[in-house]
Amino acid sequence: MRTILILSLLVLLGCRNAKEKKSKVPKERFFVEILDQDALQIISSSAEIREIASGHSWTEGPLWIEEGNYLLFSDIPKNKIFKLDSDGKTTEFLYPSGYTGAIARGGEIGSNGLLLNQDGDLVLLQHGDRRIAKMDASLNSPQPKYITLVDRYNGKKFNSPNDAIFDNDGNLYFTDPPYGLQDGVNDLAKELDFQGVFCLKTSGELKLIDTLTRPNGIALSHDGSELYVAVSDPEHAVWYRYDVVVPGTVKNRTLFFDVTDVVGIKGQQGLPDGMKMHSKRYLFATGPGGVWVFNGKGVPIARIFTGEATSNCAFSKNEKTLFMTADDYVLRMDLK
Repeated sequence: MRTILILSLLVLLGCRNAKEKKSKVPKERFFVEILDQDALQIISSSAEIREIASGHSWTEGPLWIEEGNYLLFSDIPKNKIFKLDSDGKTTEFLYPSGYTGAIARGGEIGSNGLLLNQDGDLVLLQHGDRRIAKMDASLNSPQPKYITLVDRYNGKKFNSPNDAIFDNDGNLYFTDPPYGLQDGVNDLAKELDFQGVFCLKTSGELKLIDTLTRPNGIALSHDGSELYVAVSDPEHAVWYRYDVVVPGTVKNRTLFFDVTDVVGIKGQQGLPDGMKMHSKRYLFATGPGGVWVFNGKGVPIARIFTGEATSNCAFSKNEKTLFMTADDYVLRMDLK
C-alpha cells in the first residue's frame, strides 16, 4: 500500500473550459488539485489518496455495502466481482459475473456497474450476457444465479449495458454502449443500430431517453430532477445534463462540460466514465486524468489525479470516503 499526498492550491475562479486546464501536470502519481475554494467544503486540506487494491485487469463498478462494511467491484476481463473488506483483504465474491454462456468469446465480458435495488438485492450490468440482471441470492451467500430484469429494446438485444442509477421511486436509468461486444460497434452480433440511454420504469415499461455516440456513466440529482450522462467518445468527450419531467421522460439536454481537447494529453488518461452525485450537489465524475469534481453550475472545483484511466467512483454511505476504480487498482480518499 502506498500513500502519496500533494495538495495543489490553485484557485482558478470561473474556470469554464478544458483549454484552461492544459497546465503542466506534476510528476507525482496521486494528487489533488483544488481549483476553487468551494471544493474545501468537501475535500480536506489534508486529503489523502491511498491505493487499497491492485493486481487486477480492469476494475469497475465500485459499490459500498454498508451493512457488511466492505466494497464490491467488478474486474471486467476476469468476469468476476471482488470483495474488499475493512481489513484491506480482497477475495473473490462472484464468478461468473457478466457472461454465463458456455461458448468462449472475446471482448469485455464481465459485469460493469453494480448497484442495490430498494430491497437490497445486487443488480448487475452484464456486458457478456448483454442484460441487466438481479443476483438470485443474498449478499451473504452470493451465487452466480441471475434473474433478467431487462435485455431487449423493441425485441432487439442490448449492446452491453454499462452503468445505471435508481431514482427515489425505483425507476432504473442506464446506458448501453458497445464496449462489451467482442468487436465493439462493428460486431456482427450487434442488433441495435444505436447506443442508447434508457429508463426501465417500475411499471415494466422501457423508455428510450436519448441516443449518443458512446453513453457511459450516469447519475441523478438527489431529488431526481436532473439526469447526467457521460459520453466516452474521444472525438466528443463530454457530460450532458437533462431535466427530468417525469420518470422516463427528459427535456432540455444541455452541455454540462466538455473535455474533448484534454483527451490524449500526457498525464490525462481516460475519458468521461462513471460518476456519483454527492448530497451537497457536487458531481464526482471520472474523466481524463482521474476524477473531476463539479459544482451545480458545471464548474470544475477540484481534480483528483490517479495516474491511470479511471473508470468509476463511489461514496461510503456517510459520504466521508470516496472509492475510485482506476485501471488495475482501487483507491480511496477521505472526504469531509
